[in-house]
Amino acid sequence: MNEEHQERLTHYLAAFIEEMVGNGVDEVVISPGSRSTPLALLFAHHPKVKTYINVDERSAAFFALGMAKAQNKPVALLCSSGTAGANYYPAIIEARYSRIPLIVLTADRPHELREVGAPQAIDQIDLYGKHVKWSTDMALPEMTPSMLRYARSSAARGVSISKVHPQGPVHFNFPFREPLIPDLNKVEFSDVHGKKVHHGDVHLSPELVEELQQKLSGCERGLIICGPGINQDAVSSIAEFAKRYGMPIVADPLSFLRSGEHDKEHVMDAYDTFLRIDELKEALRPDAVIRFGAMPVSKALMLFLKDCDDIPTWIVSKGEDWQDPTARGTDYIHCSERLFCESFMGLPSREGSWMRKWKDVNIGTKELLLQGHREWDEGQAVHQLLQHLPEKAALFVSNSMPIRDVDTFFFTNDLSQSIYANRGANGIDGVVSTALGMSVKHDPMYLLIGDLAFFHDLNGLLTARKYQLNMTIIVMNNNGGGIFSYLPQAKEPDHFEDLFGTPMDLEFAHAAKLYGAGFIQVTAEEEFLPALEEADQRRGINIIEVMTNREINVANHRKLWNFVSREMTTRENGDQFDSSYQ
Repeated sequence: MNEEHQERLTHYLAAFIEEMVGNGVDEVVISPGSRSTPLALLFAHHPKVKTYINVDERSAAFFALGMAKAQNKPVALLCSSGTAGANYYPAIIEARYSRIPLIVLTADRPHELREVGAPQAIDQIDLYGKHVKWSTDMALPEMTPSMLRYARSSAARGVSISKVHPQGPVHFNFPFREPLIPDLNKVEFSDVHGKKVHHGDVHLSPELVEELQQKLSGCERGLIICGPGINQDAVSSIAEFAKRYGMPIVADPLSFLRSGEHDKEHVMDAYDTFLRIDELKEALRPDAVIRFGAMPVSKALMLFLKDCDDIPTWIVSKGEDWQDPTARGTDYIHCSERLFCESFMGLPSREGSWMRKWKDVNIGTKELLLQGHREWDEGQAVHQLLQHLPEKAALFVSNSMPIRDVDTFFFTNDLSQSIYANRGANGIDGVVSTALGMSVKHDPMYLLIGDLAFFHDLNGLLTARKYQLNMTIIVMNNNGGGIFSYLPQAKEPDHFEDLFGTPMDLEFAHAAKLYGAGFIQVTAEEEFLPALEEADQRRGINIIEVMTNREINVANHRKLWNFVSREMTTRENGDQFDSSYQ
C-alpha cells in the first residue's frame, strides 16, 4: 500500500510541477517543514527549477515578492501546514495590491485530520480570503489519467490567473497523507507540457478612439499623471503622447518616467513641492486629467486633485482593478498604456503657454530646492544618494519618510535607473527581504530604509548571507518613526514618544556582525559619500547607518518648503501667471 501511495504522490505532483515550469514558473522559495516534503523534494529534483531556502516564512514571502517584482513573472512559494502559511499573509496582501504574480503553495493535513485536534492543523481553506485572485483546495494525490490531467490543468490555470491583468497572487492548498516521501527515481521531467495560456493586449474599438479623439482635440489644459505599476514598454509612448498634446506629465518616482533614454521634456519632477503653494494651484488647474498606473505617493498631488472635482478624469488601466482613490474618475479605460497612447497619434504636436508655465514652475522649484537645502539632514542624504547611483542601478525605497524624500529629490536624468517600493499596502514590513529578492536579478542594488523598517525585517539578512547576495543598505536612523513627527500627533508631547516616536536605541553594528555584513556609521555630511564609495568596492551586504535627528529633520523640511513657497509666490506676484491660457 505504501508503494502505491508513493507512486500516486510522485506522479501527481510531478505532473503539477512539470506544467508549472512549462508555463514559466522556474523559481521557488521554500520555507522548510515536514508536511510540504513531497513538493519540496520534487522542486529540488527538477533540473530547471532554482530553489531558495528561507526558514522565516514572513521573510521568505517578501523575498519571493521581490523576485517576482524584479522580473515581472510568477515565483512560487512553498511552506508546511499550520501557522507557517499565515506568516505569508503580509506579503500576499502586498502582492495583491501592488499586482505582483505569486504562486502560493501551502501543504495541509488530509481531510480526515482537519478540525479534530491534529497537530499543526488549522483551517487553511481560503486562508487568504479576498487577497488572492484565486484559491483552490487540491484533491488528494491520485495517478489516474483524469487526475493527472486535473493536476496539470490546475497548474496552468493558476499560473495564468496570476499573470493576467491585474496580476496578483493565487493559492494552492495541498492535502497530503503520510508517508510523505516521493520516489525520485521514478521521475523524469520533460519539456513537454500540454497546456499553454496566451494573453493578448486589449485594443480600443475604432468608435471609442474617435469619441475620445474628439474630446482630446478640445482639451487645452490637459494633465497626465503617472503612478506606480506602469509597464516599462509604455514609457516612451506616454512621453510621445504628452508631447503630441502639449500636456505636462506628473511622474511618480516609481513610474519609470523620471530616468532613462526616453524624452523627458514634459516630465514634472518637483510637483510635490510646488503643489503645496496655494498661490500656484489655480494657475495650474487642468481642464482634463489622464491617469496611468496607481495613485502617486504625493499627498500634495492628492489634495490638488480633490479640488479638481468638476473636470473629466480618464483612468487608463490594462486590468479591471479600480484605481480611483479620489473618486474623481469619469472614464475608466481598460487598455494597455502603450496601445492607448499609440491610438491617438494623429494630430500634429502642439505646445502652448499651459505647457510652458508648468515647465517654468517645475524648473524654478528645483532650483530653489537645491538653493535652500543647505543643512545636513535626511533629505540632503537622499539627494546625495540619488546623485551617486550609477548607470543601471536599482534602488528599493522603504515607505514612510524615505519614499517621500525620494519623491522630492529624485530629478529627471538620462541614466537607466529603476526605483522600486512596496506601494500596494504601503507597509514597512518585509522591506529588507523584498529588496534582497530583487537583488537576485538587479546589480548594483541599493536599499534606502528607516531604522524601524530595518528592525522589522532584520531576519531577511540571513538569506543574503546564505546566497551571497549583493546590496548596499542605507539606514536612516532617527531613532524612531520619523513620519509621525509631521502629523498632528506630534503636538501631544505627553505620550508622543511612547506611542508614536517609539525610540529603540539599537546599535545596528551588532546586527551587521551577526549576519556577516559590512558596516559603516555616518554622523556627518563629509562621511557619507566616502561611505557609499567604500561600499561600492565590496561585494556582499554593506550597511551604511546614517545618524539623524527627527526634530531637526522636520524643522529643515518645513523651512525648505516655506522658502520655496515664499520665493515662488514672490515670482508669481512679479510676473502674474495667466490662469486663462487662451
